[in-house]
Amino acid sequence: MRRDELQDVTYSVDKGLAWVTIDRSERYNAFRARTVDELIACLKSAWADRSVGVVALTGAGDKAFCAGGDQKQRRETGDYGPSETGLFEVETLHRVIRDIPKPVIAAVNGIAIGGGHVLHVLCDLTIAADHATFAQAGPKVGSFDAGFGTAYLASVVGEKRAREIWYLCEQYDAQTALQWGLVNKVVPGADLAGEVRIWADKLLAKSPTALKVLKHSFNAASESVAGIGTMAWDTLDLFVTSDEALEGVSAFNEKRPPDFSPYR
Repeated sequence: MRRDELQDVTYSVDKGLAWVTIDRSERYNAFRARTVDELIACLKSAWADRSVGVVALTGAGDKAFCAGGDQKQRRETGDYGPSETGLFEVETLHRVIRDIPKPVIAAVNGIAIGGGHVLHVLCDLTIAADHATFAQAGPKVGSFDAGFGTAYLASVVGEKRAREIWYLCEQYDAQTALQWGLVNKVVPGADLAGEVRIWADKLLAKSPTALKVLKHSFNAASESVAGIGTMAWDTLDLFVTSDEALEGVSAFNEKRPPDFSPYR
């Protein structure tokens, strides 16, 4: 996919730092299947570009990093829309974020919810604006991520915190996220891009081979989660067509509390 074909994502490189920006602010930077395809393409471009040493992942505007899967799209078409391969490649996106041999910094400039929250968790480092909020939403909208989104999250914040985040689906502010070890640093929103630049420059001064090996060494401890995640995505494919899951997405779009009592 060429840069002039991008619709949902913007990509730029500045002095060794590649910026990958989800550009769907009208949908709070929620992703559809095309968005995922473009994110993968941009990350692979950064992977292949020898002038790039660090990648920053963010969202357009100052309201949202990423609100997860586009539930309006899901209601309209029953899925997340067309993709290049005919597959919804979000599992591939997760793998690329982990596998790219360069540090990936999540610049969380607003809400990071659901699948968007998983994306920042998978990044090597997270710098958050002070107005950012963090949450999972799966059980509220008839969905889940039982792979890296849960097991790896538990290794980041601990089992009890991870279960709280997923079971209750409440929103947490940036300072709480910092205290829990969910983010590395919190800065005023106006300073977010500049702070990412400072961290990127520090990383660019380090041995790229050492950083690559360290990244994959850290990843090795949680690599078994990938197999569990594949089984979970298989189950999710079946679950999202059920009446229970459809109640979740309908309630979300109708802005009402879901009624899951018939499925208990």
